[in-house]
Amino acid sequence: MDEFVVKILSIEKLTHDVNKIRVERPEGYDFIPGQATEVSINRADLKDERRPFTFTSLTEKPYLEFMIKSYDNHNGVTKIIGTLKQNDELILHDVWGAISYKGQGIFIAGGAGITPFISILRDLRHKNKLNGNQLIFSNKTKQDIILNAELSEMLGNNFINVLTREKAKDYFFGRIDASFLKAQIKDFNQCFYVCGPDEFVKEIDSILTTLGAKPDTIVFEK
Repeated sequence: MDEFVVKILSIEKLTHDVNKIRVERPEGYDFIPGQATEVSINRADLKDERRPFTFTSLTEKPYLEFMIKSYDNHNGVTKIIGTLKQNDELILHDVWGAISYKGQGIFIAGGAGITPFISILRDLRHKNKLNGNQLIFSNKTKQDIILNAELSEMLGNNFINVLTREKAKDYFFGRIDASFLKAQIKDFNQCFYVCGPDEFVKEIDSILTTLGAKPDTIVFEK
């Protein structure tokens, strides 16, 4: 398995617990929007502690970008990543991932599960092929929404926000369940892209199938 040591170019806080990290792009290091790699910190005690993160940058950019949620209640890799600075080093590995764009459809994300969709949606916009796609995004509160302004500008009325722990004007409140999806989706004969916590993905996959979506049109990381 190949390893690539890269320097951090910049770190920017996106939400209270999510950082946008841009790193050097090794020569010939390519990915398809939606794919990921394993990342570790280039430090003797941490270099073998790999975690999967999805690329969020456009494939044409000279850098690689990740949006990484830090879990401060765990003394783990993501917490340490949140404390890194420019010129600190990360180790990247091979590219992998089963989430890729198969055609116009509906993206359903829970929390940090939005990350594989960011690169896909940005790529579609860059190619003027975003029209007709829809995003349903579930978060606990408004402050948890990653790239709220950018996604709103990109998708307009095709961006539907759902909050599970905060009631707010212009935001749906509650869990994404069968009745919600039935009310929001008129055509189940299209592609569906699902990403989030394991239980979230299992539940949404089951609901979509029950409502008439064909299993081979539901794309998620298996």
